[in-house]
Amino acid sequence: MDLRRFLEEDVGSGDLTTNIFVPGISGRACIVCEEDAVVAGLEEAAEIFSMLGVASRQLVADGEKVPKDTIVMMLEGPLRGILTAERTALNFLMRMSGIATETNSVVTIMSKKDPQLRIAGTRKTTPGFRSFEKKAVALGGGWPHRNGLYDMVLVKDNHIVACGGIDNALELFGEIPDGIRTEIEVSNIKEGLLAAKRGADIIMADHMSPSDTKKLRKKARSVNENVLIEASGNITKENVIDYANCADIVSLGSLTHSPMAVHFSLDVERFP
Repeated sequence: MDLRRFLEEDVGSGDLTTNIFVPGISGRACIVCEEDAVVAGLEEAAEIFSMLGVASRQLVADGEKVPKDTIVMMLEGPLRGILTAERTALNFLMRMSGIATETNSVVTIMSKKDPQLRIAGTRKTTPGFRSFEKKAVALGGGWPHRNGLYDMVLVKDNHIVACGGIDNALELFGEIPDGIRTEIEVSNIKEGLLAAKRGADIIMADHMSPSDTKKLRKKARSVNENVLIEASGNITKENVIDYANCADIVSLGSLTHSPMAVHFSLDVERFP
């Protein structure tokens, strides 16, 4: 995705402050991660700085865990370019690293009891920023899940109501083109077994208890050994461990809709 529009949103007709107060000379700068974190967004930050003629050198890799006060990137080039691009670049780092760090925290919790279970993101993302948030989930060790409405079928409760019930919804599975991954939301074991018999690739156990989710997986596998069970609905970092060995996937909207940003700072040094 072209990042220029993000920079243009901030700069507009020109950076008034920098153009007045910063001389047209070269300088250096470093970017510091102010917290223990999984860093994400360095690739995007580097591209944004390059638009204004600033060269960058990454000292760590995207997806790498770093301790507080780690220098993650060095910059060299026109001081005006460094300062004009500063906030846009740091915003990418803060937001994406927040998502990667939160995702990795959940993955770490779950890996202690069920390392095979996938921690998935959702479509609860920031409009216009989804691809970067999904990338950050992956960098944190999670599974981005579907990118949008176009890359898989996911039949949710309102779709089921709109088409007249789950029996009708499952009947319409016959109209799905070959090769399209299919998922359907269910609220109980009975509905889940119907979905397994119909050949759903993934069954979403929505707001089902861990014990019922586990029962559904066992029974659904007896019908379709390849079906995956996704636990979803009010699952948080605090209760996600309850779903260990109960599901194949656990999705958490909180990974993208409410992670805390990771703080980064940029310090400049002008050439003599």
